[in-house]
Amino acid sequence: MKKIKFLLLIFAISLTSLSCKSDKKKETKKVNASIATVIEISDSEMEKAAAIYFDKCAGCHGSSRKGATGPSLLPDGDGVALATKTLGVAGLRAFIESGTPGGMPEWKGILSEADIELMTRFLQVDPPIIPPYGLKEIKESWKLIIPVADRPAKPQHNRNISNYFGVIMRDAGKVAIIDGDTKEKLVVLKTGFAVHILRTSSSGRYIYSVGRDGRITMIDTYTKIPTIVAEVKGGFDARSVEVSKFKGYEDKYLVFGGYSPSHIAIIDAQTLEPISVTETKGNACDGDKEFLDEARVAAIVASHTDPVWICNIKERGMVDIVDYTDPKNPKITEIPTARYLHDGGFDSTGHYFLVAANASNKIVVIDVPNKKLVKIIETGIKPHPGRGTNIKNDLGNLWVTSHLGENKLSFIKTDPGEGQWTVVKEVKATGRGGGALFVKSHPKSKHLWVDRTLNPDAKLNSAVDVFDTNTLELKETLTVPEGVDGRAVHMEYNKAGDEVWVSYFMGEKSAIVIYNDKTLKVKQIIQDDWVENPTGKFNVYNTTHDIY
Repeated sequence: MKKIKFLLLIFAISLTSLSCKSDKKKETKKVNASIATVIEISDSEMEKAAAIYFDKCAGCHGSSRKGATGPSLLPDGDGVALATKTLGVAGLRAFIESGTPGGMPEWKGILSEADIELMTRFLQVDPPIIPPYGLKEIKESWKLIIPVADRPAKPQHNRNISNYFGVIMRDAGKVAIIDGDTKEKLVVLKTGFAVHILRTSSSGRYIYSVGRDGRITMIDTYTKIPTIVAEVKGGFDARSVEVSKFKGYEDKYLVFGGYSPSHIAIIDAQTLEPISVTETKGNACDGDKEFLDEARVAAIVASHTDPVWICNIKERGMVDIVDYTDPKNPKITEIPTARYLHDGGFDSTGHYFLVAANASNKIVVIDVPNKKLVKIIETGIKPHPGRGTNIKNDLGNLWVTSHLGENKLSFIKTDPGEGQWTVVKEVKATGRGGGALFVKSHPKSKHLWVDRTLNPDAKLNSAVDVFDTNTLELKETLTVPEGVDGRAVHMEYNKAGDEVWVSYFMGEKSAIVIYNDKTLKVKQIIQDDWVENPTGKFNVYNTTHDIY
């Protein structure tokens, strides 16, 4: 496996500088005086550990280590999870190395022995403090590289932009743009640390990436070679961006969902100039009305029926419907649901939004035009649908989710009438345990593709299960192709719906493998020197039109 380069992020450096004492001679962090063991960790080690935690752990356990999908990791506990000081070095090492059945991957073999040892100490001292980062700081980070007036009015090439693929190479901090018709790599761009997703403008012209360092990068596909035309840093940590798609507002605004700090930022979609910031902290959806400062913005989708974005406030269990008609003073409707909200997508009509509340083992259904909760559905242990996928068979129109915590696919009926918003079918994939991150189908396909990326069994995490959408029976398990190794993750169709692109990463021979969706045979393997542990792939047409 290629060695992952842990970048010393501004985020991690800032947190460490605030958390460590100014007296550099004192480099020892002590745990509670009642505990005999003294944990020693230097400023430089704290800095490195903060970067590792930010990269590998914060998504599930929270930037402040207060927990979310995963339990809290605080030295003295939180009244629910066990204190990390009580677990001690041996207990923490066991979890880090072996993972858990609930979906935490095993880090042995991914993190070095030295890094695992370092993390057992880092998790027993107080977490770093998050510094402020608001509209002023966002504006200071804004870089307009090519003004709108200097950009081409039409494409400077004859390529089919709608079938471009944006491919994330997360650990390298890069995004590749590939011509989906010819399979040519057009460009590899340095975008930001640990890019999480790509989104396209409503016209399909621009591709926006957002990295775990909070950097948004705007890529213009009209130029002869796709070019970065603007950048802005919306926070220290983020996972989501989305554009305005409602008629009359196409390509006008972009929303940034902050993990750290927790806020919603509205940005000009043509220039990336910041417009407004709204904090997302507040009471939880639960009856106890717990107030949460860390209320991270997880998945965001843009409505095609109304001028709104749907933003999931993870820890609070709130679905925020953000009206962007007045971007300086956005009107936000909050809908209490369940915790902790994560990924989701639309049903086949685009009227309803379904999102995983994975800590509650539920899927939440939101009526977007009417801004109301429809139903909360019990599915399985830690549902993780990605955006989910829509299929149709004799049972009707179904929205599908997989699960991190168990080997189960849940099929939810979305048609009006009897059985609507219920799980009408459950299916198991190959082998035992969960670990699935994504499901994928296409309106022109008769197949449903499922990965098992986080399953600890190498035979499962390197394979993809393909189901028949009519019978919902397993049709074939596709094992890793010869000459390729790594974990299979994130399937994406081409515009025509007759190819499926799968990433194989975390291996010595990572690759993008393109399958014929009808025959399930390998059509092409992209494995050139520039391919560095590819993860997410986003087809321009499918992303623009929310086809999944």
